[in-house]
Amino acid sequence: MFVGIDLGTSSVKTILIDENQKTLSTHTENIELLNPQIGFYEQDPETWYEATLKCFSKIRQDKPKEFCSVGSIGISGQMHGATVLDRNNNILHPCILWNDTRSMKQCIEMEKNYPQLQEESGNIAMPGFTAPKILWLKENKKEVFDKIYKILLPKDYLRFKLSGSYFSDMSDASGTLWLDVKQRKWSDGLLNLTDLTIENMPELVEGSEPTPCVENKLAKEIGFDNKVIIAGGAGDQAAGAAGSGVVYPSQSVISLGTSGVYFS
Repeated sequence: MFVGIDLGTSSVKTILIDENQKTLSTHTENIELLNPQIGFYEQDPETWYEATLKCFSKIRQDKPKEFCSVGSIGISGQMHGATVLDRNNNILHPCILWNDTRSMKQCIEMEKNYPQLQEESGNIAMPGFTAPKILWLKENKKEVFDKIYKILLPKDYLRFKLSGSYFSDMSDASGTLWLDVKQRKWSDGLLNLTDLTIENMPELVEGSEPTPCVENKLAKEIGFDNKVIIAGGAGDQAAGAAGSGVVYPSQSVISLGTSGVYFS
């Protein structure tokens, strides 16, 4: 049995499927979007985890026998959000989301100070990406920036809460402006641009690779009988494209949700 989790901007969605990919149960929990001022969009990362546990509970109630037999979890999620933790894994600041526009000034600075940014990252600097958000924190909330130990993308914070490990996948990492997309590794130069090092980043894996299992005690509390592997997963747009069969050159998909995306 397998569980899929999709952490969206407005809700957490979960699905239970069997080995034949037959859907056995689904559940969705809404999550709050914070808009403290014009152009600022944030969420409390703990609400993602709370919503996920509620989804697990509902699916377990619906299919108790099948749920306890789950052997692995796949996670996708909204991309680009900056979840910052201190050395004790405390959340330092609400997660600044993909649709937040506060860091335009920082984007201009990044392009000016690192001419090879587009070549290395495969992107232009835009406020939606993760790195400019962290630079904004450095310039506007230095007391938060100075305490940063790890930076996790939204789905990877869920992974951390379930397994205690710091991992991300290539598709999600490609939306940070810190990934050298050709080398498929974190770029020291791009990290230096935001006064960070590789120590602040999660370990990178391919989306189909396994990452550490759900912690044993938590697995029992949730209702899993077996060791439950967590797959590397993917950013939501990459996962949706693969699920739609867009896996070869010349194929494309249009995704309409809280955002509209053309993915090719």
